[in-house]
Amino acid sequence: MTDFGVTQSGFVLKPVDVILGESFDRARAVFPNVDLTNATALRKILETTAAEDGELWKRLEDLYYGNFVSTAIGDTLDLLGEDVGLARRALPSTGTVRITLDNAAAGRQYVLPEGTIVVTGDPVRAFGTVAAVRLDAATRTADVGVVAFERGPGGDVDAGEIVAVDPTYRSQALADAGTARFTVTNRAALTGGAKDEPDASYRGRLLGLARNLWTVDAVAQAALQVDGVVDVVLSDPLGGVDVSQSYFDLFNFDQRAFSSERRAGEPYFFTVVVAHDFRQPWRTIGPVPGIFERVTAAVDAVRPIGIHANIVEADHIEVGVRATAVIASGSDGTALLSSVRRRLATDIGALRLGGDVLYSQVVRAFVEEPGVLDVRGLHLRRSPAAFGRITFGDVPFQRVLAEAAVGENLAMGPTELATFTADGDTLDVTMVVR
Repeated sequence: MTDFGVTQSGFVLKPVDVILGESFDRARAVFPNVDLTNATALRKILETTAAEDGELWKRLEDLYYGNFVSTAIGDTLDLLGEDVGLARRALPSTGTVRITLDNAAAGRQYVLPEGTIVVTGDPVRAFGTVAAVRLDAATRTADVGVVAFERGPGGDVDAGEIVAVDPTYRSQALADAGTARFTVTNRAALTGGAKDEPDASYRGRLLGLARNLWTVDAVAQAALQVDGVVDVVLSDPLGGVDVSQSYFDLFNFDQRAFSSERRAGEPYFFTVVVAHDFRQPWRTIGPVPGIFERVTAAVDAVRPIGIHANIVEADHIEVGVRATAVIASGSDGTALLSSVRRRLATDIGALRLGGDVLYSQVVRAFVEEPGVLDVRGLHLRRSPAAFGRITFGDVPFQRVLAEAAVGENLAMGPTELATFTADGDTLDVTMVVR
């Protein structure tokens, strides 16, 4: 087998110096005593052709690795996705809006939570804020980032097209605002919807693609493809969505083998627990379709006939930290605390359903920040579930804020998702300067 090209260990690129050396050998075989020193014309010709052959070898390498999802890039990755019916998605449009408060009550602060739905005029296009906004009579305006709920160029809008908080959202989430009015405008255009998702995220979706139907994997994949879904857990007490799994010790020879039959006419349900980005509404609000409706539609396309999905919302558990941080003299405590917040939001945001918040992980978020010398008396805290409480197995029902002992992890149940907001109030840290 050749040492270069397609080998047992993959594709081995032939270096230009090897190509040039082979060219010299062929030239000497044809022209005995040929002069191939640096100044000769023949050497210059051979060097030029070797460089061109080197580029051809690079192209051959690209073509070889373009055959595999794990190594393909760009257009070749798109072709592999086309083969399995999974296209590259567009990105959502992003930008900034200014929210102005009018007719505010004296001494009252108004909070527009992260995920507040703002809309354009006709035709209506909806966007969600990426951070909470706090306004009062003294601070009447604030700028906040927004992201389109729908992917694609439809979210690219010109300056001034976003005009208001969605009326349905205001009536539900801001019902206690009274006579206060919120005016919204975007002073610059929102862009980004014409771009496609990067290779890394597209490759991840292709690698996780289930190649079957009517199975647990297919249902989970269909739910995960919905924008805003973070993780899913399926519970199927009868042993599988395809109901062909064996029931141990329940089969009878000469009868239905290795499987338990359902009663005639009895509907069959399995449960899909969905953890989602809380900026995305669970139920449809105004022009924004809810996670529940979109997951239901996605799962209906892959579930077997007569087997129904019960879509439920996971328990979103907001976690917090109480600690004393020792910082170096001359350090900016506010900036350090802000960096720790962002680190915790990133680390905890990477967890999935049932993922425990590790004490060591939180300690690292503090001590790896330049300027933080030590962290003492660190307690992890968890709030009650933000949404409807559901349990699979022995998961305690929690009603009040719970604080773990020093060194103790926060254990999450299989239907619980730990959340941490960088601009939230769950971080209680005392700064001590050494």
